[in-house]
Amino acid sequence: MADESFLEITPELRLPRSELEYRASRSGGPGGQHVNTSSTRVEVWWDLASSPTLSPDQRARLLERLGPRIDSSGRLRLVSSGTRSQLRNREDVTERLQSVVAAAMALRKKRKATKPSRAAKAARLEAKRRRAATKQRRRPPGELDE
Repeated sequence: MADESFLEITPELRLPRSELEYRASRSGGPGGQHVNTSSTRVEVWWDLASSPTLSPDQRARLLERLGPRIDSSGRLRLVSSGTRSQLRNREDVTERLQSVVAAAMALRKKRKATKPSRAAKAARLEAKRRRAATKQRRRPPGELDE
């Protein structure tokens, strides 16, 4: 059974739930009178700039890749107000935090430089010849090539 005090981001990164700060507020949208009295919108804050869980490499990668989502003090903020249930919004925003951070932690594969195959080059040249012939046939019969 998974440990409930940690949020598993990747196999190498388990985030203590104590580092997450949840805040509920009133949500807009449909719901009638109920929406005016209940705080169902949930936002989660994670101070990744000073998180003791992250290694310096992980912190640098997250700060670089999540740059636009991080405020000036180094805190990541995500919001969920999709449902009329605070619990479901809390679960949704936690899942989104998990996926956003996991995507930012993923190492990108190096691109291998490739060049077109001989067949691809031949096909490209043949297509150019066909196109040139088509345009040649469209010219008036008496026009000279220059």
